[in-house]
Amino acid sequence: MHFEHHRQPLATREKFLRRLGRFALYALGFLTFSLCVGVVGYHWIAGLPWIDALLDACMILAGMGPVSVLTTNEAKLFASFYAVFSGVAFLTTFSILIAPVLHRVLHRLHLGDGVDRG
Repeated sequence: MHFEHHRQPLATREKFLRRLGRFALYALGFLTFSLCVGVVGYHWIAGLPWIDALLDACMILAGMGPVSVLTTNEAKLFASFYAVFSGVAFLTTFSILIAPVLHRVLHRLHLGDGVDRG
């Protein structure tokens, strides 16, 4: 992932939008991976049917809370760790999405008067 050095000109709007799209795809990929971890875990560890595992994983990942009642200690442990993982996944996804925007803002602030601002 290449960002311009602070002494280089600001990226063009087109290059910035392509970068933003690429980072959105990275975030989507990470969210897909995170959802798959939850679905597989709820299915194999908690013994939920696939559709219920998907529902619970989506609800936890979205921060809404669990839907199904878990009865085994293993399922409860998985749900606990997945909930913590989901909180970190939210922060990670936000960081991936905001990185190009934050870089552009900071880059613009560091540009001198003699540098092309794109």
